[in-house]
Amino acid sequence: MKGFIHEDFLLQTDTAKELYHNHAKMQPIIDYHCHLNPEYIANDHTFDNLGQIWLEGDHYKWRAMRANGVEEKYCTGKDISDWEKFEKWSETVPYTMRNPLYHWTHLELKTAFGVDKLLNPETAKEIFDRCTELLHTPGFSARGLMKKFKVEVVCTTDDPADHLAYHLALKGENFEIKVLPTWRPDKAMAVENPREYRAYLEKLSEVSGVAIHKYNDLIEALRKRHDFFAAVGCRLSDHGIEEFYAEPYTQPEIEQIFNKVYGGKALTKEEILKFKSAMLYEGALMDWEKGWTQQFHYGAIRNNNTRLFNQLGPDTGFDSMGDFTIAKAMSRFFDQLDKDNRLTRTIIYNLNPRDNDLIATMIGNFQDGSVAGKMQFGSGWWFLDQKTGMEAQMNSLSNLGLLSRFVGMLTDSRSFLSYPRHEYFRRILCNLIGNDIEQGLLPASEMKFLGEMVENISYKNAKQFFNF
Repeated sequence: MKGFIHEDFLLQTDTAKELYHNHAKMQPIIDYHCHLNPEYIANDHTFDNLGQIWLEGDHYKWRAMRANGVEEKYCTGKDISDWEKFEKWSETVPYTMRNPLYHWTHLELKTAFGVDKLLNPETAKEIFDRCTELLHTPGFSARGLMKKFKVEVVCTTDDPADHLAYHLALKGENFEIKVLPTWRPDKAMAVENPREYRAYLEKLSEVSGVAIHKYNDLIEALRKRHDFFAAVGCRLSDHGIEEFYAEPYTQPEIEQIFNKVYGGKALTKEEILKFKSAMLYEGALMDWEKGWTQQFHYGAIRNNNTRLFNQLGPDTGFDSMGDFTIAKAMSRFFDQLDKDNRLTRTIIYNLNPRDNDLIATMIGNFQDGSVAGKMQFGSGWWFLDQKTGMEAQMNSLSNLGLLSRFVGMLTDSRSFLSYPRHEYFRRILCNLIGNDIEQGLLPASEMKFLGEMVENISYKNAKQFFNF
């Protein structure tokens, strides 16, 4: 009898099985957007137990546990043991059926540790002990797990003020897996809180060697750090924005707005939008000059629960989808760059699935034939990082663009156990195409091309697109 996670998991037809096993399965992983801690990679970190590697910082699991009536101390508490937290998670897992966490949990147990049993209160101790034992062996350190999953490239997410010491150390020792930084300048445009912004500018000034007193000083400091990131191997930028910013502005206006926030005064909503528009545009020019790929993750409403945000801080599981109206601003932003032929490779990730067709049609406006798939519709992100979300994204891209040029999946994760998300995506991709072939919607005579298409989306498109 097959276990729940078996070799043909999610593959509903013989053609899907052929595509996955003969084309997708063996491809290496290019994880071009994640939130892994580079220090863990540089020091080849070992994890104490399964609870630590699985639950530390995982707001997906925390949200499910809270919804299941688990007290906060078992999610983020400092005085609760890893086993006690894991035990509460094991009690929650059966209740996650039809949530992607149920698939991810058992896929990770099977793929990383060879565990076939379903996680529940009865199996929790056995699974915890077995996986913890394995985590103390060399093949399950941070680097060991990356090698186990055939990872070829990892791009972390880093602030312009970050020292990148661990990336430099890895580069110096010629570690076989590329670990590259990604430029994430969100704090450089976060002018809503003048006091916090001034503190950030002081930090940026220190690491860049540029005394920041005026707007032009800020741009100079960012350019110096942008150059430094490039020297360390950076190929991508990333922007976590609520919406796209493309308000009209003049240079004197932006300089005055900077002086105002630098002096500790709160900005109006209009001033904030103008400043963010200027910063987003300047960043896009820097990326174009270096031939980087720019990424935009938009549409989240963050820190909705004020009480628990004050208690726990950001990134603890209190964010949700937003419903921003973005089409006109997005169009103006890209058009402003394209008018001067200074629009670089771009990936757009939406959080609200209502925008799928919007994004799929928007990227078509700015494909210019210079690069295949220059404008990319990013894979299902965050709340859409699940079977239905992935299929919807790929269907929109297929209907309105070219799925064949898609750069595929990423983990967007802080966990070294999240690489099976690439396998999950590949299985869903192969099932989607396989079902079409079996239903006569795609020609069975073109299996060679379709097999190559699966290989490209799984790995080769990303390798070529980012020039890794």
